[in-house]
Amino acid sequence: MSATDFAAAVKPGATFHKTSLRRRLTNDIAAVLFGVCFLLAVAPLISLLYMVISKGMAAVVKPHWWTHSMYRVSPSSYDGGVYHAIFGSLAQALIAALISVPVGILVGVFLVEYGAGTRLGRVTTFMVDVLAGIPSIVATLFIYGVWITTLGLPQSAFAVCLALILLMIPVVVRSTEEMLKLVPNDLREASYALGVPKWKTITAIVLPTAASGMVSGVFLAIARVVGETAPVLLLVGVSDKINTNVFDGNMSSLPLFIYQQFSSNPGPAGQYREWGAALTLVILVAVASALAAVISRLIAPKTK
Repeated sequence: MSATDFAAAVKPGATFHKTSLRRRLTNDIAAVLFGVCFLLAVAPLISLLYMVISKGMAAVVKPHWWTHSMYRVSPSSYDGGVYHAIFGSLAQALIAALISVPVGILVGVFLVEYGAGTRLGRVTTFMVDVLAGIPSIVATLFIYGVWITTLGLPQSAFAVCLALILLMIPVVVRSTEEMLKLVPNDLREASYALGVPKWKTITAIVLPTAASGMVSGVFLAIARVVGETAPVLLLVGVSDKINTNVFDGNMSSLPLFIYQQFSSNPGPAGQYREWGAALTLVILVAVASALAAVISRLIAPKTK
């Protein structure tokens, strides 16, 4: 073998070795950079959870924390609980969900199944995008101006629900829209080929197929609004006991309870309740997320 033939035989292998080494080095550097970025993103979350759990655990482990309100409890006392605030948060979130979820699902179905490419669909998409970008304080001020200033109605939990509806609808619409887009068109075409009307195809095939993802979007929207502070600060007053009438009277909630304790009770008992209520709110959101995961798995389409 000549020197030229030997060089031609060896050179490709050497080039491949250099390329392979460079790729492995680039992959290792990228893995390290992504790992560092992940730690930088997770570190504040871990620190926040540690602080909330360490300072709020003393309150949530007590049974009366979950079963009593602050009615006739001294501000300096460690008695009482957040039963009334939990009830208020859940009542406001559920009422808002009962209104916003059907509306959001119907709008999402319209955008995917009927409004694609139409002028009305483009306008609706634009309005949903605008609504998704509105801060909670703006939605709160809008409800305050219409419900209280213009109509002259009193502050109430239902006014809070109206503000929460404005914040929930775009989340439900977007999650519904994305889940419906993931449904294969083959299912729709097979149904149409069998002579099934479009409305029945949507209700019997498309929606059940996308239901698991839609449920996750609904619970995500609930978790998004249950911790909002601006609506409860402006649209309803503080209460130290349960109020079951959402149309009249003050009704406390966990964000409002935290703010009220922070602003009016700076002592050790107030800090005890602040962190306890914060941990309670985190627990409620975590339970809602776990419930969404379980329901999504139960109603997900079964494959054989």
